[in-house]
Amino acid sequence: MKIIDAHAHIVQYISGFTSRGELRAVGGGKAQYATGEIIQMFPPELGDIGVTPEALLNVMDENGVEKSVLLQGNWLGFQNGYTAAAIKKYPSRFTGAATYDPFCVKVKEIRNHLFNDLGFKAVKFELSNGSGLMANRPPVFLDGTVMRECFADAGERGLTVVLDIGRPRNPCWQIDAISSAVDRFPQVTFVFCHLLAPQREDIGLLKTSLKKLALPNVYFDISSLAHNQQPERYPYPTAVEHLKNAKAIVGADRLMFGTDMPCNLARDSYAHLKDYIIRSDVFTEKELEDIFYNTAEKVYFRK
Repeated sequence: MKIIDAHAHIVQYISGFTSRGELRAVGGGKAQYATGEIIQMFPPELGDIGVTPEALLNVMDENGVEKSVLLQGNWLGFQNGYTAAAIKKYPSRFTGAATYDPFCVKVKEIRNHLFNDLGFKAVKFELSNGSGLMANRPPVFLDGTVMRECFADAGERGLTVVLDIGRPRNPCWQIDAISSAVDRFPQVTFVFCHLLAPQREDIGLLKTSLKKLALPNVYFDISSLAHNQQPERYPYPTAVEHLKNAKAIVGADRLMFGTDMPCNLARDSYAHLKDYIIRSDVFTEKELEDIFYNTAEKVYFRK
């Protein structure tokens, strides 16, 4: 079965800015917050202070992954130039999304560089309270003036919009607002990361939320779905339950496999992150082909 990883990252060097202040590389795949806490960001064998495109390609080749979608966010730090260079160097293996802070004074100039000069065909907004747009500023209304303007710009440029709205029960997790925003821009393709990041206790909440986002221009990647059920381990029974409900509500052809590598490889193997979906008995062979390849090919690579 052919595979596209629809949610992956490369990192020139860890340079995040989060709710805990700056996050900087300290070597061995580790990083330190401004609070002093040190975390293992990715396996040390993948890199010391960052993860190169070549390191990611090695992981892909070892696991039979044909292509990956390179996304960005505040946690690892914006990597626009580094990501664009990787896509240019390996166009048959990578595509990706740019990112920017819409509150920048020079936002128009930033957009022109990202989408006119660097040629990105997608844009991602990390909106979470932990390491996104709302990590170090007051809550931003997702159907408000600022975000609507971002979505309108994406529509004019023909961009796919990728959104990480954080976890339930946080101010960033605005299902009604984002559903309204998506409905305003039917010409824009939206992708929601992590299947909306449900936790173990969110079976019913996810069902309700997916029904509000079961729209013709909406897709979901399922990266970090397993990780968000911690301390559960492989084969991740609650993640499987979330997938079963997602299939019933939005359809298997709206779901895209992703791993959030390299960070999740510090917690489990690539094989486990792939195999729990295949062995779940939730999907038919045709549905697995859509989840692992066909839908991501349509959303990200046919531009």
